[in-house]
Amino acid sequence: MAEFYEFFAGGGMARAGLGADWTCVFANDFDPRKADVYRANWGEEHLRVADVATLTTADLPGHADLAWASFPCQDLSLAGSGHGLRGSRSGTYWSFHTLIRGLVEEARAPTLITVENVCGAITSHRGEDLRAILRALIDLGYRVGPLVLDAAAFVPQSRARLFILAVRANVPLPPRLHRPSPDPRVHPPALVKAMRALPEEDRPNLVWWDLTPPAPRPRSLADLVEDEPQGVAWHTPEETHALLGMMTPVNRARVEAAAHLGIRQVGTIYRRTRQGVQRAEVRFDGIAGCLRTPTGGSSRQTILLVEGERVRSRLLSPREAARLMGLPDSYQLPPRYNDAYRLAGDGVAAPVVTYLRDQLLGPLLAAAHAAQPGDDAPHHAPQHDAPDHLAHLALGAD
Repeated sequence: MAEFYEFFAGGGMARAGLGADWTCVFANDFDPRKADVYRANWGEEHLRVADVATLTTADLPGHADLAWASFPCQDLSLAGSGHGLRGSRSGTYWSFHTLIRGLVEEARAPTLITVENVCGAITSHRGEDLRAILRALIDLGYRVGPLVLDAAAFVPQSRARLFILAVRANVPLPPRLHRPSPDPRVHPPALVKAMRALPEEDRPNLVWWDLTPPAPRPRSLADLVEDEPQGVAWHTPEETHALLGMMTPVNRARVEAAAHLGIRQVGTIYRRTRQGVQRAEVRFDGIAGCLRTPTGGSSRQTILLVEGERVRSRLLSPREAARLMGLPDSYQLPPRYNDAYRLAGDGVAAPVVTYLRDQLLGPLLAAAHAAQPGDDAPHHAPQHDAPDHLAHLALGAD
């Protein structure tokens, strides 16, 4: 069994992705509504609802193998404030980092750290925010390797995210896990540029991770859509007509092309403001747009169902949003629509976590265990065969 801490835990989607062979010994989030969902799905034995800045190392039990931190993205996203790591939300990363530094000083440093955020973190302040995180982890005695994975490789949702995987510098890296140069599938140009701008003394501690690409995903958006949606109602014909009226000729042509096929077609719509005019933009490529938090009607995704000349529309249901994050139907969602949608929009796609577990986290813990046998060694990492739901998936590109 491997043990982990889950910071900024939300509804425990990292925990869902790591699976039953990984034991959560501490989870933290400051949002009481998300904490309610966490309790409903995972219990509350290890949950601490508090601002991460109020925690101390005394709150963290034992010597965990992994610390996972999906810290807030509001100040780093393209639609955010632009304050980056100086912002009040994304700046909470430094409170997490302070805890890790304390664990290092107590000789309880996690063998592995995974930090996850939006891709805006790569270019925030011209790459300085990303480099600040990398240098801070290196200073604590870690090798660091950022990479970008798109959830569209695993679930039908376009959701590219930055993952920074750090491993203690004394852990030998199995040759099959790293490569001498960037892999364009997971190291986009902006990320490579930011990494190569690090000072010369830090570069020996940079890692270009090497991941085996899975095959194309087997399921499309249509496979996840509920026949009888719960928590949402179909729009009236007038509401659907108004939505179609917000489309540009290009988007209307997409709807017409779907209608001419004469078979059931499922698309998704986001409403956006273009040059001061609100527009409805539709896609029929079998992939939903990136789920976001419901700060307004324009950020909530709409399903468009086209069956010949019949066109219907409605909001994406809470269960559909959960499925797009790779969560099973047994996962308990909050009763209020906006809370459920926000939970999904703020989360990390669980199958991406599973992929990282099998490709890097598990093998690295196994290497750490092999290098340091004895009572004080890191816990033995669980070994996994390729799970069935990953057997036909493709690694997403940025």
